[in-house]
Amino acid sequence: MSERSKDAILRIPAHPVNEPELSIVVPALNEELTIGEFIDWCQEGMTRAGVVGEILIVDSSIDKTAEIALSKGAYVVSTPKRGLGRAYIDALPFVRGRYILMGDCDCTYDFRELKPFVDKFREGYEYIMGSRYAGYIEPGAMPTLHRYFGTPLTTWILNVMYSSRFSDIHCGMRGISADAFRRLGLQSQSWEYASELVLKSVHMKLRTSEVPIRFLKDRDGRLSHHRRSGWFSPWHAGWINLRAMFIFGADFFLFRPGIVVGLVGLVLTAVVAFGPITVGPITLSLHWMFLGVCLAVVGIESVYLGIIAQVLYDQVGDSRRRWARLFPYTRTTLLSAVIFVGGAALAMPLLYRYVASGFRLSELDASTFAGVAGLLALIVGFSTFGFMLVLHAALLSTKPSASNALDHS
Repeated sequence: MSERSKDAILRIPAHPVNEPELSIVVPALNEELTIGEFIDWCQEGMTRAGVVGEILIVDSSIDKTAEIALSKGAYVVSTPKRGLGRAYIDALPFVRGRYILMGDCDCTYDFRELKPFVDKFREGYEYIMGSRYAGYIEPGAMPTLHRYFGTPLTTWILNVMYSSRFSDIHCGMRGISADAFRRLGLQSQSWEYASELVLKSVHMKLRTSEVPIRFLKDRDGRLSHHRRSGWFSPWHAGWINLRAMFIFGADFFLFRPGIVVGLVGLVLTAVVAFGPITVGPITLSLHWMFLGVCLAVVGIESVYLGIIAQVLYDQVGDSRRRWARLFPYTRTTLLSAVIFVGGAALAMPLLYRYVASGFRLSELDASTFAGVAGLLALIVGFSTFGFMLVLHAALLSTKPSASNALDHS
């Protein structure tokens, strides 16, 4: 039997599973060496866990992987070869279980021991990461560079950026509730799907846990997909995962650093706004003021971009509601206008003196410093108005319910 969804075809085994609680969803590419034993492991693991489950193999093979999987009782979703992340996207319409368990079918992740995942799901957790470091890593299972450098480093970066506490973000054995997976809206087509799952689980504030797992080395005669693709493949996978972390965490580089830089710039500009001052051996004059203006502009723009990033990646609505409340249309427009007009008033004497002097400024006086402060106010006023317009456009476009967060006062 088969069912079709676009270009993905579901092939149903001779003895279908009725009302599964768990769906084991695993991509496969030419895994005829291990697929049979892997399915045996899954069935043994589900028996130990006391759970009724289905096994969905998302297959893009040209060998006998699909036929072996069907003969062992697994469902097979046949798709074109187009990446790990896309495999999970293709499988989602066919998932019937309440919970999804992901992994590899190369018998490196021990699916005989899936009970901890089932237990956590039944306790109410929505996202469960496996951890090889908290469990067991068979000698030779992980290349030295991956085990002691790549995975620890990228895990540390993610934990710093997202204030999370994962110990192994690249572990392929992980679980997520089917409802959360549908709401998550996976976009990644390749290796970076792993980071997107982790990052969005944080953005969505899913109830998250971590369980130890056993990680075993490849069977004799089998090469991992990285080794099949060449020496550059692990580096490429690491880079695209890092790219996903940075993109989904753009506000980490913008919002808080922008606050610090902007405040330093504003203080420096304000200190010199009425003329040069001397602090010990240093005289703060116009050049320092220009530095302050530059820092203030960079900082303020970074804060505004960081807020837009927070809104774009807001999965639960908290950021949209907070920033819509703090930057309502009417009040922000009036505030921007006041700042802009005030800046124009400060800059006007400098402009008058510039024109009256034949378009030259031969000496510095109080109007020069006040004029530079006025130019900064002009920039801030206009930038704030522009930011407010883009913010409200983002609030309207991110989710259908986002418009409910708008404050039209």
